[in-house]
Amino acid sequence: MLFSEKNLEPGEYGPLALAYIGDTVFDLFVRTKILEDGNRRVTDMHASAVKLVNASSQARMAALIEDGLGEDELRVLKWGRNAKVNTHPKGATIGEYHMATGFETLIGFLYLKGEEQRLCEILSAAYAKFKEE
Repeated sequence: MLFSEKNLEPGEYGPLALAYIGDTVFDLFVRTKILEDGNRRVTDMHASAVKLVNASSQARMAALIEDGLGEDELRVLKWGRNAKVNTHPKGATIGEYHMATGFETLIGFLYLKGEEQRLCEILSAAYAKFKEE
């Protein structure tokens, strides 16, 4: 794992804890992709990131890659999607928020598991399909 000296086991955490770290990993992925597009004003890069790092966009990305997930990955996505949450953002429906939480849970799970290659495959596919729409 990139930022920890400890071997953090994803099975020791609940879906919302995995979504917590998954949200940050996803944010870093998106911001890295934005940098790949070239140097721009930071406010413009931030505006681009905000369009992607939100519950509605994450829910759409999850739907776009769901068919390509393995059985265990799909189980983790659904585990996160079905987690009990007490709030949701104003700009998304509760359904979108649940699906986004599932997406973040999957990302966090793969990150903690150390499956960087698979994580990159899923994030790259989700990003590319979303950008095509």
